Amino acid sequence: MERLQKVIAASGLCSRRKAEELILANRVKVNGEVVNVLGTQVSGKDVIFVDGQPLPQQQLEYYLVNKPRKYVCTANDEHGRNQVTDLVDTEERIYPVGRLDYDSSGLIILTNDGEFANMLMHPRYHIPKTYHVTVKGLVTKSDVRHLQTGVTLDDGIKTLPAEVKVTNQDIPNARTSLDITIYEGRNRQIRRMMEMLGYEVTKLHRSEYGCIRDDQMPSGSYRRLRPHEIKTLKKMALEGKTE
Repeated sequence: MERLQKVIAASGLCSRRKAEELILANRVKVNGEVVNVLGTQVSGKDVIFVDGQPLPQQQLEYYLVNKPRKYVCTANDEHGRNQVTDLVDTEERIYPVGRLDYDSSGLIILTNDGEFANMLMHPRYHIPKTYHVTVKGLVTKSDVRHLQTGVTLDDGIKTLPAEVKVTNQDIPNARTSLDITIYEGRNRQIRRMMEMLGYEVTKLHRSEYGCIRDDQMPSGSYRRLRPHEIKTLKKMALEGKTE
């Protein structure tokens, strides 16, 4: 059994908030009866109509995209910039799971499965994500320890401990490359962590997402997630869940 508004949203008809508005406005019927109580439980056997039309049956789709720089991870962009959804050829209304900012590249998942997306994005579920990062300046051992123990961001929130490996220090050009693994997904988190320590990020690429790596994926390409990858990501989310 699932909540009615969740089932409507999962069909791709509208957002969950809009589904709640439809229910409260007496525009939803279940098995021929108007339902206007939020949280009403329905099953797969129930027949749901919205505004006199049957609820569309949506095929769940899961894609992995190796996002290039200069693409946005939003469904609509008022500036007319390239959107990551444009890289995937599908008729379904898919959306990104989390975000990579405009100047960052790397792995991002697109899906129309709201429950799956929530498991990967919600702060309670700690999915590891690894980034190749290049910054201006020579990162000190002390600052590596700061990253490993948690950095207090500009909003006063301290990040969870990260795994950090310095992969190269270009002394003549004063640049450092690192692999950083984090277990949360705060807005522009890696950039903000480095900025708080006094370093400007010049390159940011997400190379691993949970159990998935980008070893064989050219920039701008995509593929469907494999069933075992979906299953493993769900398992990783549940195992990393906090109350």
